[in-house]
Formats: sequence, structure tokens, C-alpha cells
Amino acid sequence: MGRRLRFIPPDGSLVEVTNRTIQGRFLLRPSRELNELLIGILGRAQRLYRVKLHACTVLSNHYHMLISVTSAAQMAQFMAYFQGNLAKEAGRLHKWRGPFWHRRYQHILVSDEDAAQIGRLRYTLANGCKENLVASPLDWPGVNSTRALLESEQLEGYWIDRTREQHAVLKAKKDRSLFRQPETVSFSPLPCWMHLQPSVLQQRIRELVTEIEAEALRRHHAEGTQPLGKRNVLRLDPHGLPLHSKWSPAPMFHCASKQARYAFREAYDLFCATFRQAADRLRAGKLPTAFPAGAFPPPMPLQLPIQAPG
Repeated sequence: MGRRLRFIPPDGSLVEVTNRTIQGRFLLRPSRELNELLIGILGRAQRLYRVKLHACTVLSNHYHMLISVTSAAQMAQFMAYFQGNLAKEAGRLHKWRGPFWHRRYQHILVSDEDAAQIGRLRYTLANGCKENLVASPLDWPGVNSTRALLESEQLEGYWIDRTREQHAVLKAKKDRSLFRQPETVSFSPLPCWMHLQPSVLQQRIRELVTEIEAEALRRHHAEGTQPLGKRNVLRLDPHGLPLHSKWSPAPMFHCASKQARYAFREAYDLFCATFRQAADRLRAGKLPTAFPAGAFPPPMPLQLPIQAPG
């Protein structure tokens, strides 16, 4: 089965992006050092590629983020920078060699409907609670946007300039703290909440957190269970595996109505049809070939020099 084409509507879109570590291992287990490195990488990627970040939760073996992008190219550059550098730093920290991510990241378009956007924000904030790890989003010891959204604050971490650090090590300059650069992650309101005052935004987030906490409490009472707890989360072996993993196919779009889903589907089908037609022309050697705006055209085949006879 071929990979789904990366598609962002011409006017941009709110997107949910997610990925899981290889085999679901706990390579993203929270710690002070990993949290600061992760925030530094995310903040630097946000600054370099000007992506709006609305919410994020990074669990021990996967993450969810809500971002707004203007094009597939912007999303691809941001995600390549974030995932590539995070894999290097977390792999170095936990002495993990080999593939880090289970697959390429998934991106799911979110419609401009209020219900769809708020629903995905609630889902992102609920990660950690719905897995029975903590009782409240505020209890998660890893990188989580809940507190920052409630208090209108930024997350602070640092980026390590590994190139300069390596040069310094070769020159016997051992103070590696000289190559740590502070970075911050800032959060923007959902597109449907852009018009709200900060105090109203905080109240909306507080209501979502209260709903998540109440739902988790009801579930634990009904099932006779309790959260794993922050202390036990921090004790997980980064190379360890979960006892059970839930796998379900991701939808192409998050929408609150059939009309919005049909509109997304129609736009995506037209994009794919135009891309296939252009690819067929390219394979037939008909140049120049115009691919749809926002697409990643396939690479051109290698052109070997023509050998003179004899």
C-alpha cells in the first residue's frame, strides 16, 4: 500500500500530528533533562519554521500536537527538524541505537468547525489521563501544554549546538554548558478562539481540564482502578515495552459534520487525481510537467550520458 500524499489546503489548516516510538518503547520517558531538551528542540523548530502551536502532550512512547500550517512544505520542514533532532537527543540520552520512530508521522486535518477543534484540543490535553497514567493533565511530569495554556506562559528549555560542542571537545575545552542556547515554546489560541480575551481563553481551558479530571475519576471508580502515578511513570525503563498496546487506524480528517468531511475528501481526491495525472506525464517523459500546488513531486530519474558508438 502506497503512502498517503501529504495534503494541506491552499489556505492552510489546523493539523493534528502524532507519532510513536519504535515498538512503543518508553524512549520519551519524562525526565528533567529530556524535558528541557525536547522543549528546546520544539521551540527552535517553531522559531525557524514559524509554525503556530496550539497544544502538545508528549507521553513516554508517543506524542500529540495541534499545529497550524500554511503549506505541506512548512509542515514537512518543521516535523523533520523536530523529529530528527529529538531522535538524536533522546537516543543519545538513553543510549539507544537504531531506528527511533515506528513510522513517519501522521497528520490529520482538522476542520474549521468549533466542535472539531475543541474536541481535538480536549483529546490532546487528556493524554496521560485516558491511559490511566495520571489523575489530571496537570500531573503529567513530561512536556505538556496544559499549565502553559492555563497561565498564558511559555515553556522554557534549551538547544545544544552539537557542532560547536564537538569542536570544543576536540580542542580540550570541556565546559559544555557554553553551547546551550535557551529556547521557548509559545502557544496560540485555536483558530476558533482567536477572538477571545486571554481570561476567557483560560476559563475555557480550565473547563476542559475539569471535564477530563472528572471523567478519569468516574472511570477509575467504575473499574476499581487507580492511575499509575507520577512516581511510577518516572521509574519506567526507557528501553521497556508496554504490556498492551492499542492500535487503531487514524482518520484522514477530524470533522464535526458530514458536510465538512465531504468537502475535505473532495479537495483531497482532486489533489490526488491531479498528482497522478502529472506523475503519468512524467513517467511518459512529457516535460515540463506541472504538479498541483503544495505537492512534493517525485524525484527525476538519473540521466545517464549517451555513449558515443564505437
